[in-house]
Amino acid sequence: MKFQINKFFILVIVLALVGGGAAGTITSYYMAKTSLDQIKIASYDQNLRAPILNQPTNGSNDKNTNNQDVDTEQSVVTAVQKVSPAVVSIVVSRQVAQNSISFSPQDFFDLNWPFGNSQNPNQQQPSTSLREVGGGTGFIVSAANGLILTNKHVAPDNQSVYEVLTSDGQKIPATFVASDPVNDVAFLKINKKGLTEVSLGDSDKLQIGESVIAIGNALGEYRNTVTRGIVSGVGRNVVAGNGLGQAESLENIIQTDAAINPGNSGGPLINLNGQVIGVNVATSQAGQLIGFAIPINQVKSAISSVRLSGTIVRPYLGIRYILINDEIAKENNLSVNYGALLTRGQSVTELAVVPGGPADKAGLVENDIILEVNGQKVDQNHSLAQLVQQHKVGDVLTLKILHDGAQRTIRVTLEQFK
Repeated sequence: MKFQINKFFILVIVLALVGGGAAGTITSYYMAKTSLDQIKIASYDQNLRAPILNQPTNGSNDKNTNNQDVDTEQSVVTAVQKVSPAVVSIVVSRQVAQNSISFSPQDFFDLNWPFGNSQNPNQQQPSTSLREVGGGTGFIVSAANGLILTNKHVAPDNQSVYEVLTSDGQKIPATFVASDPVNDVAFLKINKKGLTEVSLGDSDKLQIGESVIAIGNALGEYRNTVTRGIVSGVGRNVVAGNGLGQAESLENIIQTDAAINPGNSGGPLINLNGQVIGVNVATSQAGQLIGFAIPINQVKSAISSVRLSGTIVRPYLGIRYILINDEIAKENNLSVNYGALLTRGQSVTELAVVPGGPADKAGLVENDIILEVNGQKVDQNHSLAQLVQQHKVGDVLTLKILHDGAQRTIRVTLEQFK
């Protein structure tokens, strides 16, 4: 039996730029073959709202309000001055057929391109030249190592050629280091002395209505563009995809009304203390000033891992699941309205449980429901992915599950994601 899940979609623009010559277009979040109007976000949580701010009741508060505005503006200026030297613009180049006038995201993000789609294996391959095909933003997280954090959809692999424009105008070659299998983040490295690195904040302490600032390479042209807004929501769960079966879940992300534009991908979202609290990742096309950022606390373990070993070590269970809510429970006649339902994807290869993985070894099967992890209830505020990522490879988790209508407790040992 395969449960049927209905999803609500809204359009998004994802913020990496892909261009050919002077013309530019916007690529999909998941490096998919798609046009702009096909890019979507699903399962958008609209329950959280920003608080209504109290307004002065009479003129007696005008002076205090003006003083507060001046203090806030100075805080913004100080925060930007602190972080801007660590923000870089990223230029992505790739080998492109010389006889091509232009190219599309379909070409750039096909891993076999330009040779894999040839209908005639004996046909002479066209000559290629290195051309600029995309761009985005990043920021330095380790000055000693020249380590730069950006989005995975900005720096997808080691097949592309990367250059970094630093805040002082230098153009420096960058090498691909690693990408995160869980979050949409990747790491590049440059060799340069005297770099400035960012200070990382605590995204778990973010409050709705708190002022935030986005810095990035807007439109791939305006370096270190600064926009200001507030935290519009926290704990958002969205799925970015292209409607062609390719999608990736982003959980517990930040929503902000700070203007985030194409080219801002991978740039920092900072607080008024000049601390990075998020990584800008996407913006909604369905409404104005609805942007999203990955909380920095979800990225800190990846940063530490790359600093220490040059790779990202992630624990995993080896399952595919959806979080159960009241609607899903009702539609599928489930006995619980919370937990993680193990379910297969759209294709026959997208199994609910990875053969030979940790979950498979522990006896989990399709349609099982994971109710708790180490005593913590799995729900919309505590997703299974979040709970697993709080642990390390080799940790043993105690899972309370629902199997064929009966509750059971099992133990599973986390393994490294490969």
